[in-house]
Amino acid sequence: MGTKKKQIPAIWILLGVLVLLLAVYFGMKIMNKKQEQKASEQAEAETVYITDISEVKKIRYDIGNGEMAFEKQDDVWVYTADNDFPLLQSYPEGLADTFGKLKAERELKDGDALSEYGFDEPSYTVILTDSDGNDTELYFGNSVGDNYYVTVGDTGEVYTASSSVIGEITESLSEIAQYDDYPNIGSGNLKKEVITQNGTTTTYDSENEDDTENISAVAGGLGAVTLDTAADYSVEDEDLEIYGLDEDSRIVVEATYTQNGEEETLIMYIGCEDGEGNRYVMINESKIVYLISDAVCGNILNEEAETEAEE
Repeated sequence: MGTKKKQIPAIWILLGVLVLLLAVYFGMKIMNKKQEQKASEQAEAETVYITDISEVKKIRYDIGNGEMAFEKQDDVWVYTADNDFPLLQSYPEGLADTFGKLKAERELKDGDALSEYGFDEPSYTVILTDSDGNDTELYFGNSVGDNYYVTVGDTGEVYTASSSVIGEITESLSEIAQYDDYPNIGSGNLKKEVITQNGTTTTYDSENEDDTENISAVAGGLGAVTLDTAADYSVEDEDLEIYGLDEDSRIVVEATYTQNGEEETLIMYIGCEDGEGNRYVMINESKIVYLISDAVCGNILNEEAETEAEE
């Protein structure tokens, strides 16, 4: 009698095929990753950069409405015209990254005279200063499609750069200000509000059943506050009187609320009206004077209820 050959169980065959397929899959994945990396390195090697500044310390630009300038002091960017301005740090950091290593869409060889590209009267000028104090002047001339002609100083070299880089520049201080954080306050977490005005103190307490409507009203006002419009970004003490925010004139609102299970306090100072339906407001220790609508301020002060009580 012949011996029977042992048959390999089908499960082992399937497992072997699976292992082989996995090996092929991961092998292809590694190969594709290497090819992508190689293609990326090649593309980077072929990319032309108009500038290559390792550390930008100052940025100045003129987009037709006067010069704006920023500089880095002890690793913090400041607005040169007013070092106390609450500058959003990501703004100059983004400009330094973009213009410090500005990518060229195309480098023009044997081009025409610079005046032909609009450099005799540049549309925009950006000046970068490095850590050694050297200036790099970028002039943006005429637009061509989705790009601008660009030249550096008096090198005579002409490039094109994406017009999107100019889109990163703003002339509005309101767009680059770092406004104060404002808490989320509503009738559900407002514990107490104390208003001090003309030497008189009014208190609304959530634990007082008689204050239920008052707490709801003032919480509605506090919850409607948005800090997005400023009248003064770094007010000096001697100028507080202009806004009715000096100690003798301002209304002080102290709101106690809960946040993440902890009691917090917001101090708000309310000043005079601006003549356009707003009032000047400051919060906590901030030096920013905000504009808040009369209606919202009226709710915070519960003026409607106070008027009714007087009548």
